[in-house]
Amino acid sequence: LFLLLGLVAVALCEPITFVGDKVLQLKPINDEHVTIIRELGEKIKLDFWKPRSADLVSIDMTVDIHVPAAQLAMVSTILQQSDMEVKVMIDNLQEAVKGQMDNRSPTKGHDYTKYNSWATINDWAISISSANPDLISRQSIGNTYEGRTMHLLKIGKNTGSNKPAVFMDCGFHAREWITHAFCQWFVNEAVSTYGSDPDMTNLLDRMDFFVLPVFNIDGYEYTWNRDRMWRKTRSKNSGSSCIGTDPNRNFNAGWCTVGASSNPCSDTYCGSSPESEIESKNLANFIRTNKSVIKAYLTVHSYSQLLLFPYSYKYDLAAHHSELMSVSQGAIAALRSLYGTKYTSGPGAATIYPAAGGSDDWAYDLGVKYSYTFELRDEGRYGFLLPESQIKPTCEETMLAVKYIANHVLNNLY
Repeated sequence: LFLLLGLVAVALCEPITFVGDKVLQLKPINDEHVTIIRELGEKIKLDFWKPRSADLVSIDMTVDIHVPAAQLAMVSTILQQSDMEVKVMIDNLQEAVKGQMDNRSPTKGHDYTKYNSWATINDWAISISSANPDLISRQSIGNTYEGRTMHLLKIGKNTGSNKPAVFMDCGFHAREWITHAFCQWFVNEAVSTYGSDPDMTNLLDRMDFFVLPVFNIDGYEYTWNRDRMWRKTRSKNSGSSCIGTDPNRNFNAGWCTVGASSNPCSDTYCGSSPESEIESKNLANFIRTNKSVIKAYLTVHSYSQLLLFPYSYKYDLAAHHSELMSVSQGAIAALRSLYGTKYTSGPGAATIYPAAGGSDDWAYDLGVKYSYTFELRDEGRYGFLLPESQIKPTCEETMLAVKYIANHVLNNLY
């Protein structure tokens, strides 16, 4: 009995593998196609990468789904009979998971061009703030559900007085590893170019950046140790064996009305109430407390190459729609200037799909005018498994967009 229990315990700790799983890209062009995809989502356990759930699928939308090997034959047969356009984006998901990491010998400690574990990021946050006391201060905004410290880094020249600030977070969704990499890149780029890059020097002299390198720390840790495709937080849900909430459906902005699920087993579960997740509450409390200085809110996600702004929970245009659109178009033009990467910008609901409870809509409704969501590279070739070789170019081009927005904020304070 003890031997059996031991084997079960070992099995439960082993990382989930995806041997033979595929990621398919579908193009529904009529109502029948949409119905087929939605029925597949309901009847078979499919992992929707884009959009985030079956009920968000619509005509002419690009749909990326992760199909487990066990369901592949059935799904393929149904799709073939439908005459829908189907493209295999990832032929073997397990190979793609392995291929995300490059073959360089592992470095000791932190590396800006590799994906770093939470333990490494935690140590990095402490060391980079200690090494740059004139430009970085560090504080905790609280702990996660599992007790990990949520480090917030404040980057800016210490002038002894309050300056206007940009708040930026990465890693809302655990599997979006490129986002975590960007926040670390941004902090290093800011402090290492201060004094040599006139633009960055001016920004840090006249404003502050609050950077939360990893929002959903528990989920991120879980993607490293157990399930690379995990999205949600890791909190327990009362009355359900299903774990976690989608933190970007957990804010009080049209909460749980559209594009979110009240089912705890769903990847878009909105939580038991707005800010039911301790991580959401910690972030919201900090922004509420510092609302007088926070003039912009940037939340970094992946993938799809989009720069979105309010609203996502409704189709109504934001009060500052024209300016938000103009700034977003300038930012994606700046981003494109480096490597030619094409982004689309616009309000969330109309540009991709309606989704309630997002942190960007919540921040905007709170009074933070310049509120944006980045969806970084790529458009589906690698999806959530962007190779490490793309960290540097992705971060370099995204820096240009963030600096563009920050400069606009600085020149248009309110």
